[in-house]
Amino acid sequence: MNTLLAVDIGNTQITLGAFTGDDIRARWRISTDPSRTEDEHSLLLSGLLASKGIPASEVSAACVCSVVPTATDTVVGALRNLFGGEPLVIGRGTRTGIRINYDRPQDVGADRIVDAVAAFNLYPGPSIVVDFGTATVFDAVSGEGEYLGGAIAPGVMLAAEALYQRTSQLRRVELKPPEKAIGRNTTAAMQSGLLYGYVGLVEGMVKRFKAELEVPVSGPGATVIATGGLAPLIARETDIFTTVNSDLTLVGLKILHDLNS
Repeated sequence: MNTLLAVDIGNTQITLGAFTGDDIRARWRISTDPSRTEDEHSLLLSGLLASKGIPASEVSAACVCSVVPTATDTVVGALRNLFGGEPLVIGRGTRTGIRINYDRPQDVGADRIVDAVAAFNLYPGPSIVVDFGTATVFDAVSGEGEYLGGAIAPGVMLAAEALYQRTSQLRRVELKPPEKAIGRNTTAAMQSGLLYGYVGLVEGMVKRFKAELEVPVSGPGATVIATGGLAPLIARETDIFTTVNSDLTLVGLKILHDLNS
């Protein structure tokens, strides 16, 4: 049985998925630590596979996208040690099957391209991807498979941490919906601002994207996809999303591996 490891190296977390055929057998999230050595990554990867009953000998290929250059080499080295082959690292020269309509295509984060590839292959017509990670990233893809660009805002947890660090009297709070938008205490007020504030941000940006894509603002017209670690939490508070696909980046990596094999 051949297994493909898809690895998305983000600023806060590394997300991994083990594919057998088109199916994800297992998925993991670990913290991103650029100081972690290649040997440490090798031990960690072996342990993660073992925890799901997947022998390391089954891994036949790996596909990686990264926005953390200092972590890329050690992760790639660990993958190389794991299966004895050369992982596919998404970057310049990778066949994507879509057209990148960006002033400087090389400036687009690899994860954004991977998400766009997945959106184009999984959903018909134009799509808008909202990826909730360290940053909240919006990307637009035409129905013809053209990456059109997007927008980048601070992530919810980044904003929460900034509130804690840059103010004298505000503390860290659990990110969950308060009973009402009008908070009656500091904790509820911060939860309202962070959660409902970001819901408003997302709804407003999606409305603007739809207008520029020239599709209806309400109803069908563009598939709006939520992905990333906080996607389920935000999606519960709004009807703006067509679907929540937490595996979007991993599936995009699988598609790109197959396209470049």
